Amino acid sequence: MKDYQLIAIFTYASEYTVLQHLLQQADLRYVFQNETMISVLPFHSNAVGGIRLMVHKDDASEAAEILNNLNNPSRLHIV
Repeated sequence: MKDYQLIAIFTYASEYTVLQHLLQQADLRYVFQNETMISVLPFHSNAVGGIRLMVHKDDASEAAEILNNLNNPSRLHIV
């Protein structure tokens, strides 16, 4: 895990479902740490530091761009 860096922290798995799909589509190397533990014990999320999105350092800038695009509401348009 030394070549991976922290990009984001989530409290629950439902918060990153779309992001996970986008990362898979972009074929980026990533890992969600603490995912299994928090799915079993969801109320302990804050105690263990949340679900950490770790991305390979070579893919970090692209992953950050995907995350920023997802968080930017100006890209959503009412049709």
